[in-house]
Amino acid sequence: MTLEDLASAIDRAPSQVSTLENGKREPKFSQLQAIARALGADVDDLLSAEPPSERDALEIELERAQRGPLFASLGIEGVRIGKSLPHDALATILALHRELERLHTERAATPEEARRANGELRDEMRAKDNYLPELEQVAKELLADVGHTSGPLPQRMAAEIAAHLGFTLHYVSDLPHSTRSVIDTRNRRLYLPSKGFRGRSNTRSALLQALASHVLDHTEPGDYGEFLRQRVEANYLAAALMVPEKPGVKFLRDAKDERSMAIEDLRDAFGVSFETAAHRFTNLATRHLGIPVHFMKVHESGILHKAYENDGVRFPSDALGAVEGQHVCKKWTARRVFDIEDRFNPYAQYTDTPTGTYWCTSRVENTPDGAFSVSVGVPFAHVKWFEGRETTERNASRCPDESCCRRPPEELSAKWGDFAWPSARPHASMLAAMPSGAYPGVETTEVYRFLERHAPED
Repeated sequence: MTLEDLASAIDRAPSQVSTLENGKREPKFSQLQAIARALGADVDDLLSAEPPSERDALEIELERAQRGPLFASLGIEGVRIGKSLPHDALATILALHRELERLHTERAATPEEARRANGELRDEMRAKDNYLPELEQVAKELLADVGHTSGPLPQRMAAEIAAHLGFTLHYVSDLPHSTRSVIDTRNRRLYLPSKGFRGRSNTRSALLQALASHVLDHTEPGDYGEFLRQRVEANYLAAALMVPEKPGVKFLRDAKDERSMAIEDLRDAFGVSFETAAHRFTNLATRHLGIPVHFMKVHESGILHKAYENDGVRFPSDALGAVEGQHVCKKWTARRVFDIEDRFNPYAQYTDTPTGTYWCTSRVENTPDGAFSVSVGVPFAHVKWFEGRETTERNASRCPDESCCRRPPEELSAKWGDFAWPSARPHASMLAAMPSGAYPGVETTEVYRFLERHAPED
């Protein structure tokens, strides 16, 4: 049956049937019934997820594969799927694609595995709108146990949480260099550096993150995915203690009503870092305010360190869909902010991208590992609720199209392409496999010797 035959049978123009066939329009139920009658089938047949034949199953698999990040990373054109594509060629292409996927996914305990685990966890958090109600409840109960009912959490109250959980605090000068804190569960001691951290909120944060791992019964992670999940949960609970859900939501709703939401205002109201305020905003924005959002932490070199999105923005990604370690477009707010001399005020910008226009606010924070930009952005339709929406800064990004900012100008390539040989500065962890059952980045022997030195005498 030709397109024209079916169009005539359901009393529609061939162009209308074509848009239905290609998935560009969703048919009404009445149209589905008419199509089913014309084809001598039931509506259930049209809606079934089962491919009608083996050939159809292969064509669907190839269509999905060609839309995926692994195929896109190969930089080759997709094949036209239709009757003219031989069955054996279709099967061979899919076999090669499956083998590439297998090679990527079976590299356990490697940087590839770490990126894959990052991607899976980010997908899971996106599905939950970055909101974990069970951890919000744990935070609420802990705060109630120590009598904290509203407002910012003072450092004194954080210490009371430690005491409530049965821990004494000990500030030492010889904390293992690979750690922020160490808990001795045998003697109920929590060790922190005597020099403290940069900023009072970071001291609170380190204390609460260490306690959060204990409260959530975290054990030694068996793989990198479990390590990442534990880290996300500990960071989430610590932030939920410093910016409790009820007063945090009230503060944001009041600001939204006045169309004056600002991450720095949330930071100042609860005495936390800009990064913690940004994270906490992503926890609460979609669930309580109906605002989709994205978050980025980008190193001054342009490398994406952390990211989250549920607003459709397209982060740079590798073949596995992982975004960590990728270069962010130079025209995005998270990169442009490094060129701004004013570091006191946040920088805001509109960016036109292939998936839409986004408004983003960003601030640079200095760390021992260099400067990082922390950015929060929303689709254009939601900028009306934010301070900084009046900015005239605007840029256009075509990434992942390499001609946007990754491919050097032709005149420079012609002059230096055959003469440049840079030496990269890779981080050691790029090449290292993760030992099974270890805490990544922590020297276990050093920690045990530290605990042996500081354990109370029997």
